[in-house]
Amino acid sequence: MGIKREVRTGVRKMIFESRAFTTLIGVMIPFLGTTLGASMVFFMKNEFKINLQRFLLGFASGVMIAASVWSLLIPAIDQSASYGKAAWVPAAVGFLVGITFFLLLDKITPYLRAKAKQAEGITKKIKRESMLFLAVTLHNIPEGMAVGVVFAGMLSKRAEISAAAAMALSVGISIQNFPEGAIVSMPIKAETGSKRQAFWYGFASGIVEPAAAGFTLLLTAVVVPVLPYLLAFAAGAMIYVVVEELIPDFQKNKNSDIGMIGVAIGFALMMILDVALG
Repeated sequence: MGIKREVRTGVRKMIFESRAFTTLIGVMIPFLGTTLGASMVFFMKNEFKINLQRFLLGFASGVMIAASVWSLLIPAIDQSASYGKAAWVPAAVGFLVGITFFLLLDKITPYLRAKAKQAEGITKKIKRESMLFLAVTLHNIPEGMAVGVVFAGMLSKRAEISAAAAMALSVGISIQNFPEGAIVSMPIKAETGSKRQAFWYGFASGIVEPAAAGFTLLLTAVVVPVLPYLLAFAAGAMIYVVVEELIPDFQKNKNSDIGMIGVAIGFALMMILDVALG
């Protein structure tokens, strides 16, 4: 009996350590994507051409929409099966609270979108490059929360989220973070004239993602029953970013169809990753 108990304990320890390592890697992958994208300031003379930017913004939108549905909202509903016909409640409540929270955050935080002349939020005397940095930082918070809550679901015994499904979300966000890091860092280079400073701004904006993921992991570990609400909260936050920032940006002026093609490809890729690996 003692030997069997020791074996079981050893196996459980190995599984936990393996999952913990997988979680650490998964949390850091999106940050790596942003960092590699920001490093493009050392290799690119000019920003992406406008049509390529539209495509990439559309691609990011598609990835985030698909991730919100397959990786966040559907698992939130599945984990609320005990509610019976009201299984939609945690998903609906969390989703609406997520959108409301980031709507309020958007209103009070001073930030500036790339190529915009007018700052948004509560205007203060802050440098343009700092407000550009705040714009992408706000964008990265919900992405980090999404990764954190999905890996929390993987670690939780009550959640049916596989390591492959959690990693699929992480990889999908990392893929769209790469061009995003470049799109954000290049305007800062133009503002400051410094490649190094532009890179560090992009790098720092990416740190928000593992920080938000870590906070969400800790919160879920303390209050496991809120997991469905947090999954839906992250989905609402991501959809807010897509509708408020990404879609308007690629629909400016002409050739918005290029952005829509990006949406279709990003959505399909994220859906394939989640379904195939999940």
